[in-house]
Amino acid sequence: MILDDFFKALGQLGDRRFRKVLLLGIGLTIALLAVITVALVWVAGLFLPEVVTLPFVGEVAWLDSVASWAIVGLMVILSPFLMTPVSIAFMGIFLDEVADAVEQRHYPNLPPAHDVTILDGLRDAASLILVTILLGILAFGLSFFIGPLAPVLFWVVNGYLLGREYFQLAAMRREGRAGANQLRRKFNGQVWLAGILMAIPLTVPILNLLIPVMGAATFTHLYHRVTGRAAG
Repeated sequence: MILDDFFKALGQLGDRRFRKVLLLGIGLTIALLAVITVALVWVAGLFLPEVVTLPFVGEVAWLDSVASWAIVGLMVILSPFLMTPVSIAFMGIFLDEVADAVEQRHYPNLPPAHDVTILDGLRDAASLILVTILLGILAFGLSFFIGPLAPVLFWVVNGYLLGREYFQLAAMRREGRAGANQLRRKFNGQVWLAGILMAIPLTVPILNLLIPVMGAATFTHLYHRVTGRAAG
C-alpha cells in the first residue's frame, strides 16, 4: 500500500508543477548562498584595511583580497552541506502546489482544499527544516556510539518526524490542523513507515533534493487512501 503511494508519486515526478517547485527551491537556495557570500566578502572589506604593516615584512596590500578569496572558498566547500536543508526550507513554502497537482490528476472530483496561508506555509517549512537539521546533528552525534547501526537510527528517527510533518501538510489542507493530528495518531504506523521511506534517500546527496516534492506527493496519496478515497 505505502509503496503504491510512493510509485504513484514517482510516476508524476515529470509534472510541470513538480519541476517548478524543485527548481524554485534549488534556484532560491543558490541565490541565497550567493548573496550570503557577497555579503561576507563586503563585511570583510569593511573591517580589513587595504594596507597592513607587518613586522619584518613591511606594508602588505593584499590582505583583504586573500580574506575575500578565503571566504569564497569556504562557502564553496560548505555549499553542498548547506544546500539540502536550505532547499528543503524553500520548497516547504511551495509544497501545497505539489499536493494540488496530485489531487487534480488522481482525485479530480474533490471539492477545493482549504487555502493554506503564507504564515502556515512558512510555519510548516520552518518546522520541516528544523526537524531535518536537528535530526542530522543527533544522528551524527550518536553515530560515534552505535557505529554501523547509525544509518538505521537515522532512518527510524527521521522517518517518524518526517512522516509527521508530511502527513500534517497533506491532511491539514482538508481536515484542519486538529483533524490532521487526529488522523495521524490513528494511522501512526503507516505514517511512520512512509516517513522511513522518505528518510532513506535523505542520506544520498543530490537525490535528497527530491525528497520534499516526493514526500508531499506520497503523503497526499497516503492521506486519501486512509480516508477511503481511491486514486483515479
